[in-house]
Amino acid sequence: MNIECKKWLEQKLAKIDALESYVPEKTIEKLAKQYELSPADIVKLNFNENLYIPREKLVALLKEVADECDLRLYPQEEEEKLREAIGEYLRLPQASVAVGNSSDEVMDRITRLFLERGDRAVTFAPTFSVFRYCVKYQGAEYVAVPLRGGFSLDVETMRAAFTPETKLLYLCSPNNPTGNQFEQDAVEALIEEFPGIVMVDEAYGEYADYSVVPLIDKYENLVVLRTFSKAFGLAGLRLGYALANPLLANAVNKIPAPYAINVVSLTMGRKLLENAGVVREAVAALKTEREKLINELNAIRGVEAFDSRTNFVLFNTAKPYEDVYVNMLKRGLILKKLGKLLMYENCLRTTVGLPGMNGKLLKALREYLGD
Repeated sequence: MNIECKKWLEQKLAKIDALESYVPEKTIEKLAKQYELSPADIVKLNFNENLYIPREKLVALLKEVADECDLRLYPQEEEEKLREAIGEYLRLPQASVAVGNSSDEVMDRITRLFLERGDRAVTFAPTFSVFRYCVKYQGAEYVAVPLRGGFSLDVETMRAAFTPETKLLYLCSPNNPTGNQFEQDAVEALIEEFPGIVMVDEAYGEYADYSVVPLIDKYENLVVLRTFSKAFGLAGLRLGYALANPLLANAVNKIPAPYAINVVSLTMGRKLLENAGVVREAVAALKTEREKLINELNAIRGVEAFDSRTNFVLFNTAKPYEDVYVNMLKRGLILKKLGKLLMYENCLRTTVGLPGMNGKLLKALREYLGD
């Protein structure tokens, strides 16, 4: 390597190293070793995974996929069949569906397609952090408008952030990490007035009160993100999709790499859509447990839990969140530590686990917080 190339590469790598990116948290195995616990005794409540889909059902469907798929071949019609199944599930034409390797990947794709260096992207804070990484990688300006008290949208301030350079608006609703869904009128008002592409992230849409999917024909600039990782329980397969009017969906489908989604994920997604009753039952059971968990968290002295339209619950504690987080870890419970969110100083987030998992969390919190 000549001197010029070496210097260029060093500078380039330094710039890349300075970019923010998603950093995975410690695995169960590493945490078990650190706190001298058995991995089998650890309850994982930090990633909003859905354990309400029976594992045996997923295993049975995966065996069917293994019998049907020839892994020696590139995907054939599996993507088209999945798009058709998604269309039937949401009563949309197949042409309105674009699929990808998780909704995060689709988000990144849309950001790369519609945002350039010097452009501006607007969202609110706090919200899902991956969008910020996507914007920064494009060399664009990231503008986040703080939510108001009660985690509601500040529509007027967000409108004031719209400029000719603003090309992308990101609305996560229901929102991660707050768990609430924004008023439909407020969301639609922002879609109506935004001068670029509006990306509404409905990763938790199956747990919500409403969806903006019916608006994709009304607004040519609207694209809605959905995932198989939450309500469908396929977090390990990394499968997601976008919904938009056919013209916009076709643009989102434009990717340089051929056969970008593996045949197992494509087929498994379709199989689970064909068994959507299992998903509906799991969602209903989780919603019931969610309300119970919120009520019982709020009954603990030193805990304030917030309403949720997702499969997780945000709560604030009287004791420092770091202390609570570590104490729960020592008891074999992994929470998501968040810290200060708006006026709340000590926020943590818990997945709505199975009843026994939630019971263990509640017992541990009562003991540690002195209830």
